[in-house]
Amino acid sequence: MKKGNTSLAQFIITKRQARNLSQQELSELSSVTLDEIQSIEQGLVLFLATTVRQKLAKALKIENKEIKQYEKKADFNLIDKSKKDQIRELILLNSSNPDFEINCPVCGEKLITRIAKLYDLEDNLVLNPKARCPKCPFQLND
Repeated sequence: MKKGNTSLAQFIITKRQARNLSQQELSELSSVTLDEIQSIEQGLVLFLATTVRQKLAKALKIENKEIKQYEKKADFNLIDKSKKDQIRELILLNSSNPDFEINCPVCGEKLITRIAKLYDLEDNLVLNPKARCPKCPFQLND
C-alpha cells in the first residue's frame, strides 16, 4: 500500500481486514481497547502513542515504521515560546487544584500534566512543569 492520500485509519482498516480480523479480535490480539481501535479507524486519532503503535504492529504482523508513516506530523513551530510559557505558568499556579484542566494547543485534547521536582547544584528545589498530549505528539518537557 502506497502512502499517497491514505490515512492512518484507512491503513489500519486495510491491514486488519487483510488478516481477516474484526475490530474486537484486533483489540484482543493487541491489548488495545476496542474504543481506541474504533477511534483510530474512524479517523479521530491521527498520531499513536509508541506503545499503541508497537502493539498494533505486532498484532497486524507489520513493522512499527509502516504504521508511523501514516501518522499525521505536527508542526510545533506553530506554537510560540510565549504560549508554552503560559502553559507552564498555568500548571504551576494550579498544581494543587485536582479539577485543573488545560487543553493541548495543537489538537485541543486535555493535557496530562505534572510537576517534576528537581534540585540545582546548590541544592535548591526547582519546580519544572511538564505536559503531554495523549492524542498528538505535543510535549512540554524542556
